[in-house]
Amino acid sequence: MSSQVLDSARSNAAGIEDTNGTVYKALLESTKAIPWKIDWNTMAFAYVGPQIEALLGWEPSSWVSVQDWADRMHPEDRDWAVAFCVAQSKAGVDHEADYRALCKNGEYVWIRDVVHVVRNDDGSVDSLVGFMFDISERKRTEQRLLDLQRELEALSFKDGLTGIANRRRFDAVFEEDWANARRSGKPLSLVMLDIDYFKQYNDHYGHLQGDYCLKLVANVLSAAVNRTHDFLARFGGEEFVLVLPETDADAAMRVVERCRQLLVQEWIPHERSMVSKAVTVSIGVGTVVPMHGDERLSFIELVDRRLYQAKQRGRNAVVASD
Repeated sequence: MSSQVLDSARSNAAGIEDTNGTVYKALLESTKAIPWKIDWNTMAFAYVGPQIEALLGWEPSSWVSVQDWADRMHPEDRDWAVAFCVAQSKAGVDHEADYRALCKNGEYVWIRDVVHVVRNDDGSVDSLVGFMFDISERKRTEQRLLDLQRELEALSFKDGLTGIANRRRFDAVFEEDWANARRSGKPLSLVMLDIDYFKQYNDHYGHLQGDYCLKLVANVLSAAVNRTHDFLARFGGEEFVLVLPETDADAAMRVVERCRQLLVQEWIPHERSMVSKAVTVSIGVGTVVPMHGDERLSFIELVDRRLYQAKQRGRNAVVASD
């Protein structure tokens, strides 16, 4: 579309003023695209198609100079669009620019300006001719697609059952927090929790109730972390993980105790548990100030081993050191 427009502009640049001007003018004004011409020396509009009034509300006679064009542009677009178009025009380069144009009623319309630079025989710039296109619907479609893409991306990082972050999101967040802790020299704590005797829970209550139990535990853990940069994810199955940036071992244990207390208060019945009549969790905890050469995976494996040790010690336990 753009190449066709430019070819048309090249062939008709002077057509508005030649002997066939009436024919060319009729053709130009029969399109939805808005033709225009600017004299380079005066920076004044030599012509603006009457379609401009239907689109933006401004009468063609009100387009006097390039300043009118610049003033009727969204403030966020004005500086870069004007600078880009002026630079390209001075260089004699045909170009396009998308920006929001101000309507007379105060609203904005997305415009694509397609510009052809007309040169004199000596190579100097004589004038600019081009077409304005209303691309508002295209921009709305692009925005809807962008919103959908962001929504899908967010869903790809969310556990479909519990609504909290999933393992994929944990991997990304933990990598970033690990790098931040290495740079800052501040401690990073990791807490891994596993629901005790969850297989027996599912066998006794059924998988639908098991899913509900996972949701309840996720809600409890969410309530236990109250700092904006603390992070909770479902690690897999009945296992959850907490990432606690800038948190030393003592502070991490306070978060762990809060998790356990809130779980007791929730009191989710578990008749087949061998440690309690309600759902409990086994917990592994680790704190580290990452140094050069330390590996994230090794630290995760360390905390996971402590979780396993907590289960070996009879469950409903916390292991924070080897």
